[in-house]
Amino acid sequence: MEKRIVDTANAPSAVGTYSQGVVHNGVYYFSGQIGLDPKSMELKKTFSEQLIQILKNIDALCESCKITKNNIIKTTIFMTDLSQFPEVNKEYEKYFKAPYPARSTVQVAALPKGAAIEIEAIAAI
Repeated sequence: MEKRIVDTANAPSAVGTYSQGVVHNGVYYFSGQIGLDPKSMELKKTFSEQLIQILKNIDALCESCKITKNNIIKTTIFMTDLSQFPEVNKEYEKYFKAPYPARSTVQVAALPKGAAIEIEAIAAI
């Protein structure tokens, strides 16, 4: 099996034993992103700031692979409080254009580094 590891300084480095992403057979599997600033590795304070930073991080991962967010076919969102879901939809409408990628969203008890939201993405060419 041939796979390529995604590694860019423009997105947060891994905070554990995983890669930022893996590319296999034209499919890009990006690890979950939390609202970490890639330069400082500090978590943004508010839910809104974390969400916007996550989308910037996903853009950086895509750019490092010479693809765009338009190549994203599926996202999975993990949130510690689903009452903030309307804000996610609002940002999605700004970030993505129809037809939107497939999406799953789940509420979880906790996320790494105390994050309020995490998003993973799968893209394809």
